[in-house]
Amino acid sequence: MITGASRGVGLALAGVFAEQGWDVIATCREGAANSSLGELSRQFPGQIRIETLDVSDAASLDALTGSLDGLPIDILVNNAGITHRDTQLGSLDYDAWRAVLEVNLLAPVRVTEALLENVVASDQKKIVAISSSLGSISRTSSGNYFYRTSKAALNMAMRSLAHDLKERGVTIALLSPGYVDTDFTRGVGGPKVSVRESAHGLFEAMTAMTIADSGRFFRYTGEDLDW
Repeated sequence: MITGASRGVGLALAGVFAEQGWDVIATCREGAANSSLGELSRQFPGQIRIETLDVSDAASLDALTGSLDGLPIDILVNNAGITHRDTQLGSLDYDAWRAVLEVNLLAPVRVTEALLENVVASDQKKIVAISSSLGSISRTSSGNYFYRTSKAALNMAMRSLAHDLKERGVTIALLSPGYVDTDFTRGVGGPKVSVRESAHGLFEAMTAMTIADSGRFFRYTGEDLDW
């Protein structure tokens, strides 16, 4: 299952998993199913199940949890995320900061908690949170406070969950998709990786993970990232 699958890395991941023969539960906010994700599902009839989910809305998650009751989920991918670029000291928007934390930090934990038994009931028992090198405290630089803090906190939350759930055989890891050419990075300079390349790397990393990888923070290319 992939959250935030209507565009960008989430959409590309859904496509790669489907191409490799996996059945995919692709979640998106209401209305997104009529866009690129809907087209993708028609390319892979019977393989991509589109479900409505607003990760910041508890009622929306409750509805999804009910519809998936008893369905094993081999790999739960917490991909949905947002950013907010206008983070200059002197004009910080704290409501916007809370919104970023809600989606990037609290929502992945909430989704993980809600669907944990579905994961435990599966063969692979894997949970992935899409993080970022911007969440690395040792590699930090200036600005981008909202996004950086949300990903750093996500890293800590998921690493703690990895400790708590290891006895149940659940593998939890944090993966960075790289500096991907998506709506997130449009208008920002620097060399970027294509969503296709990133998604293929993420797929390989997720499917190759074992319980020995639980608690890792690493790139889509397989290299570990500093906390």
